[in-house]
Amino acid sequence: MGLIVIFLLGIGNFAVHKAVLESRHPLLGRVPFFFHLLGGRFSLLVEFAMLLGAMLMVAQGSLGWALFYGCYTAVNVLSAWLITSGRI
Repeated sequence: MGLIVIFLLGIGNFAVHKAVLESRHPLLGRVPFFFHLLGGRFSLLVEFAMLLGAMLMVAQGSLGWALFYGCYTAVNVLSAWLITSGRI
């Protein structure tokens, strides 16, 4: 069950991440240069690594990593909302 929840949270993370990348917000111009690699897609690879790591740890029975990934998702959703709504 935990893997399914983490996977669904990962889908949400990818969706909000993609929305932020497509927003062309001026804040994106201030991120370090390596996030612009692969046409801005490098950050999606980092997102995938976070999801994979969380899923591997949850598969081994680590509840802490599930909680961490849930908090990480909440922060991502909040920051994406702030960026895409123009509040930042």
